[in-house]
Amino acid sequence: MIELGVKQTLYIDHTTSFGVYLCEKKNLGKKKEDCVLLPGRQVPEGSQKGDGVEVFLYRDSQDRLIATTQIPKITLGELAVLEVVDVTKIGAFLDWGLEKDLLLPFSEQTVKVRTGEKYLVGLYIDKSERLCATMKIYDFLRTDSSYQKGDSVKGIVFGKNPEYGVFVAVDGRYNAMIPKNEVVRKLEIGEEVSARVVALREDGKLNLSIREKGYIQMDIDSAKIMEKLSENHGFLPYHDKSAPEDIRKEFGMSKNEFKRAIGRLYKGHKIEITDKGIKSV
Repeated sequence: MIELGVKQTLYIDHTTSFGVYLCEKKNLGKKKEDCVLLPGRQVPEGSQKGDGVEVFLYRDSQDRLIATTQIPKITLGELAVLEVVDVTKIGAFLDWGLEKDLLLPFSEQTVKVRTGEKYLVGLYIDKSERLCATMKIYDFLRTDSSYQKGDSVKGIVFGKNPEYGVFVAVDGRYNAMIPKNEVVRKLEIGEEVSARVVALREDGKLNLSIREKGYIQMDIDSAKIMEKLSENHGFLPYHDKSAPEDIRKEFGMSKNEFKRAIGRLYKGHKIEITDKGIKSV
């Protein structure tokens, strides 16, 4: 069966002045309507009738099924990070390695995309039998990774929910989430993040943290506080009674992390803690 959106080997049935027609091996010499055109400029040199050619099938600008020997950056059911080359009235167009750019309809965008930016998308067939991209990739993601608790991973942010956290595609393929209590800074859709696995869920999904391990994170947090003190003439109007949301906004850390860090700095005789805030010693 000739399949849209996947790489496959088809066979040369007959030649024309503008290319060759390919079909499945079992259909050679039979119905011409079962064949698909491979333009002449892409026909491998020396090819003859009956030869197999590995091709990818898509629809051209006139919605005709056509074959190409070019290898796209994404195939049906897969995920890839693609760059936006244009935004029009019908949606955005992505560079996927073929002559005709790939449409990302507005209805399949989870955020407003911008020309020149890259986004993680999946490839699907729409109701008109055309290949299109989607940013709604949840169903494309896998839950069979070999990662274990404590492993370092890299991924791409593909969704956010204030009730649950930030959703990440680890390695661009595995389903993962940064729980909201682990979201210590603002993360944008399409952003690449480095994280570590903090839990393996029963359904195979991964829970992540973008914080370092406790003792390392405390060093980082302490250094950040000292840097901010230096930038503000040695005083900051924050202490262990400050509101958690104020601390997170100013320092990008939880109140508990802030308290641990200033506690270390106090014991190290680097700061003083007053009713009005903290100051350098």
